[in-house]
Amino acid sequence: MKIGLFDSGYGGLTILKGIRARMPQYDYVYLGDNARAPYGTRSFEVVYDFTLQAVKALFERDCRLVILACNTASAKALRSIQQNDLPAIDPDRRVLGIIRPTVEVVPEMTATGHIGLLATPGTVASHSYTMEIEKISPELSVTELACPMWVPLVECEEADGDGADYFVRKYIDSLMDADPKIDTIILGCTHYPILLPKIRKYAPEGVRIVAQGALVAESLEDYLRRHPEMEREISRNGTIEYLTTENPEKFDRLASLFLSSSVSSSRITL
Repeated sequence: MKIGLFDSGYGGLTILKGIRARMPQYDYVYLGDNARAPYGTRSFEVVYDFTLQAVKALFERDCRLVILACNTASAKALRSIQQNDLPAIDPDRRVLGIIRPTVEVVPEMTATGHIGLLATPGTVASHSYTMEIEKISPELSVTELACPMWVPLVECEEADGDGADYFVRKYIDSLMDADPKIDTIILGCTHYPILLPKIRKYAPEGVRIVAQGALVAESLEDYLRRHPEMEREISRNGTIEYLTTENPEKFDRLASLFLSSSVSSSRITL
């Protein structure tokens, strides 16, 4: 059995990178639905349908556990799949998201109690981060802002360009204007760590930037520790298989930017 990771595109590779840095011994399968990306502007129903197709495809490839390494899928599809689909498909398998592991650590990071969220329009519209934070620390104030230009900048390989400076500064300024007391900003999209140098450049001094890769990795390691019966089933050859619904050559080129290493993928149809 393997650990599967799914994203609508390339951003989930930042989650994979964080997980493999912490747990390189396991075998992984990464699936990017690049042909139908982005998910951020799609309806709940469409995101759910696409995500369920991907989860089933990873189960068919011997994944015991699947991580939705996509904030939009975690926000719009995770709960329905966990509650309605898994019991019928295979109650012994698991599907986990990346929103909960992120918000669990936020209360420890903020001094002012004011949190900012930068994410895709779909994640912001779902209010999933705000709802999860309210469950843990209802006293915290959350300000959400959609950044529709950030993912295209990354995927068009413009993360280092002048256009990226303009749009990074624009969204950060808008967020801080909405609540100047914000001292912690969650990057609620897995593409955004590619923009980290510019995000840190334009964020006010003293504001903490929260990326997800290391947090999800730590949470997964803890999950496997608490579920030894599952952990024992996962094979340990240190391998990873890359799957995409797009052109493999295109995927390999862009994926190498996220992973800082060469990638060789195969195309599948969902």
